[in-house]
Amino acid sequence: MKRAERLQDLFIGIAGLIGAGKTTLARALGEHLGLPVYFEPVTDNEYLADFYRDTKQYAFATQIYLLNRRFQQHQEIIWRGGGGVQDRTIYEDAVFAKTLVNQDLMDERDYRTYLQLFRHMSNFMCRPNVIVYLDLKPESSMERIQTRSRDVESGIGMDYLRALHREYEDFIHDIARTVPVIRVSWEEFRDAHEMAEVIEREYLNGSFLRDAEWRPTRGV
Repeated sequence: MKRAERLQDLFIGIAGLIGAGKTTLARALGEHLGLPVYFEPVTDNEYLADFYRDTKQYAFATQIYLLNRRFQQHQEIIWRGGGGVQDRTIYEDAVFAKTLVNQDLMDERDYRTYLQLFRHMSNFMCRPNVIVYLDLKPESSMERIQTRSRDVESGIGMDYLRALHREYEDFIHDIARTVPVIRVSWEEFRDAHEMAEVIEREYLNGSFLRDAEWRPTRGV
């Protein structure tokens, strides 16, 4: 009963490079824990093809679109109750935005506007209970992108993936200060349901809550 109570409202975020296997693991975690899954908007993303065709022109519009969609998912997870598994968190959007501006693919002014909007939206957000980071080399990310052969991803280059990986490392280091992060080596595909059990065990064995103790300074 205690175990069930700890898991029934769990908000899990799955983080990782493009092609890491986030969707597969998110689906398995949802089935394993009985939680709804919120998938990354790909097939219905009306900006994605334009973004990969002309990244610099569509970078800002694409980032705003994704920020809006993920904020919508985030709010639904919170307000509907019962927890959920999110395939890429809203916090990772800033990783992509920073990579774009560093590679001169997004205007500095647009980036500042993006960050201001994100900070305003963050006042209405609740952080995930845990983030699962699928650690993957950029070279492996490229191999998996090529294997799944999505037309819109055909223009992704190694320089972009390496830059993205560096930003991810900084992101994980920073967010781990406030959100528990389970880092999983994902160089080799593993059974997703087995990994769901590992992640569940690691979370349950962790203690992220401290009991407050104090001595009364006056009588009741």
